[in-house]
Amino acid sequence: MNTPQVSYDGPPDYRVIGRHGVFPEMGHDEIERVNFLTQMNRHLSTRVVPGVKAAFLTEVAPAAEKAAGHPLADRHDARKALLDHPAFRFWSAIRRMTMEQRQQAGRWTAIRQRQELADKAAELTQGDARLELDPGLAIPRYVSAVDHHCMPGSYHQEAFPGDVTNGANYDHGNFVTTGGMLGKLADGGGHAVVNWIRRNLPDFKPHKILEIGGTVGHSSLPIAQAWPEAEMTIVDLGAPMLRYGLARAKSLGIDNVRFVQASGEDLSRFPDQCFDWIQTTMFLHELSTRSLANILRETRRLLKPGGIVLHVEQPQYTPDMPLFEQVMRDWDAYYNNEPFWSRMHELDLDQAMIDAGFKREQLIHGGVTAVVDKDLFPDAADDETEDYGRKAAWHVIGARV
Repeated sequence: MNTPQVSYDGPPDYRVIGRHGVFPEMGHDEIERVNFLTQMNRHLSTRVVPGVKAAFLTEVAPAAEKAAGHPLADRHDARKALLDHPAFRFWSAIRRMTMEQRQQAGRWTAIRQRQELADKAAELTQGDARLELDPGLAIPRYVSAVDHHCMPGSYHQEAFPGDVTNGANYDHGNFVTTGGMLGKLADGGGHAVVNWIRRNLPDFKPHKILEIGGTVGHSSLPIAQAWPEAEMTIVDLGAPMLRYGLARAKSLGIDNVRFVQASGEDLSRFPDQCFDWIQTTMFLHELSTRSLANILRETRRLLKPGGIVLHVEQPQYTPDMPLFEQVMRDWDAYYNNEPFWSRMHELDLDQAMIDAGFKREQLIHGGVTAVVDKDLFPDAADDETEDYGRKAAWHVIGARV
């Protein structure tokens, strides 16, 4: 009996992921748990979300509008109406479960070998001036009070001196959240930005580059590799991220980077107009409204004449974005420990940039999708599935002064 061949459109096996000198070692069961969670995320986006959308359009919205006597006013009304439907509740519960279990899986793998990982990182970074930590740095409350995307201790918590556990967890667990769409080293976003610069600003030759909120360097290292004569500075609040990040970079043979522990709100260690390029990647949504304004002002102060600043983010909520899409994107604010997501995505970022000192005619807009090894990994540019906040396709807003 001949059976039809069904083409596989799911995530790649976790075993094909790229590894480096401080990447956590994983056993069979740990790998299969990651594979299960990755497959579940893909199933939710491709099989379950379309049913939630159909329920909203054919049942939830018509019933709510009939009861109220007028159309749904905004995403908040739409979300409240959708909360009572079993399709949304099922999708939301399972999605939250995958986020929690992704952290449990990633943290357990890192915690069981945390001393070995710390020793490896120390061996690679001991005495290296490119790691600048500030033990006295105060972690602002908008970070310290939040376990971002269900990650216990967020980016900054340390269990012992030299700890890199949260850096290791963040690195190897990204595969689950993105379904492999960031590529072997989870750096597809950085490669996408490199391509965008080369395509849109082919004559741009940066010498000093800054990434704010760069964590372990996923998006930063492709930029450093693309301009090897430039000096790349990666700033973050989390010491475990920075220790792990420099060790990761060195084990990958990337030497033109330094990792600095500092708040993006106060970069007074750097003089005015000292960077040719300032970058953030999926960072703005983790900032309070006040800290966002402060960081935008710092980028304006630090940017050289002729320089560029680029912010890569999920799209803003606009009047032409369907209410269902806004509700689904807002899920992270309510159920994934991203309390500033909703407010940030409704801001007029153009005006926020102007308030920070940029001129309207200097503003830049665009879009990028992750660049990966297509032989092994799915490419977001070729994927019509919309995962409302997880797909590796982003908007770009920035300025050239």
